[in-house]
Amino acid sequence: MGVDLRQVVAGILTLTMFVMLGQMIKRDHFDSLQDKLPGEGEDAHFESVNAIENDGLVKLSKRSKGPWMEDIQELKPCWSRTDLDELEQSRGYVTFSLTNGPEYHVSQVADAVVVARYLTATLVLPDIRGSKPGDVRNFEDIYDVDKFMKSLDGIVKVAKELPNEISIRDLAAVKVPNRVTEDHIVESVEPVFKSKGNIRLATYFPSVNMRKTAQKSSVDSVACLGMFGTFELQSEVLEVVDSMIERLRTLSRKSNGKFIAVDLRVGILENKNCHGSGSARAKSCYNAQEIALFLRKVGFDTDTTIYLTQSRWDNSLSVLRDIFPKTYTKESVMPDEKKGKFLESEDSEFEKVIDFHICSESDVFVPAISGLFYANVAGKRIASGKPQILVPADIPGTSAPITNYLSPYVAKRNHLAYSCFC
Repeated sequence: MGVDLRQVVAGILTLTMFVMLGQMIKRDHFDSLQDKLPGEGEDAHFESVNAIENDGLVKLSKRSKGPWMEDIQELKPCWSRTDLDELEQSRGYVTFSLTNGPEYHVSQVADAVVVARYLTATLVLPDIRGSKPGDVRNFEDIYDVDKFMKSLDGIVKVAKELPNEISIRDLAAVKVPNRVTEDHIVESVEPVFKSKGNIRLATYFPSVNMRKTAQKSSVDSVACLGMFGTFELQSEVLEVVDSMIERLRTLSRKSNGKFIAVDLRVGILENKNCHGSGSARAKSCYNAQEIALFLRKVGFDTDTTIYLTQSRWDNSLSVLRDIFPKTYTKESVMPDEKKGKFLESEDSEFEKVIDFHICSESDVFVPAISGLFYANVAGKRIASGKPQILVPADIPGTSAPITNYLSPYVAKRNHLAYSCFC
């Protein structure tokens, strides 16, 4: 009985296919957790993106593999200078300081501008105070003075310093809550100003609330201008930030120059309760391992470039670098000739400002720590058309659609920035 050669070949090919399939199943079963997690190119994870894309919140990148999202058109300010009454003759002075880092600076300036505008007072250019006693810098050491003064022209009169005849000791100290209201100014600030003539303002933060409110106020336009229209970095600091971003993009050639910025600071994680609370087990912060697993499960490839706000490398971050080898802190991407000035100490105001602006400019921002840094970086990103903000979570299983973790500030359009920009 003759044998059909074609049947023999077909049988061999079939047997070979079954052997190969068995080997694939075996590797999947015994691979490490890292290898089980999805990498770039697994498009099945992005099926639910269409709903959010149709709302104009995010748009997947067609040029890069993986769950990268494109920028959207930069939003336009809703406020207008023509909505504001003509500036009256200035009377008295309002002084204040910028403290605790850039995430506080934007709120402190907004409140000071609102108060000075309402009182028709002259706003004195603030100094910048660090966390250590005696750590005081001039405004122009970090920010562009001309931009600041020009942005407030016709809104509030700005002086670079107090007149010599006014002593700092004569200033009445006044505290106001963040996002100060007109009612609070009338009840608690104006009487003191009328009595003393000059005040020193300090903003306190009863809560970290950057959600927009339904109630409109006569001070909204001024607050929006103060928060989003006054700050630019001075040229040397901007040059350092730009060079670091360019370095990160150069390291990200396989993802078309895209990189992720993660606000992860070991010192804060060690001092903060990162355990879940309540029935939903919501967490306020995530460690390096949790961030690594989260990024893999939403689809980022192991070749993804990650920038951390941690000042210098810490051994606890090694688990993140094991999964994402291109993980860097400032010391790795800052030009060597700039390190002496800009990496002088872990509490340096320069470092905080650098982190704030890199997180605002990155292709994706992931806040491993909740708080005002996250809230105000989100505001700056929304205003500039960069809504790619992912809030981490403990994801069950091995994968999840990235759009499930888009920041509520963006997904619900409930950030204060959406009241200021259209």
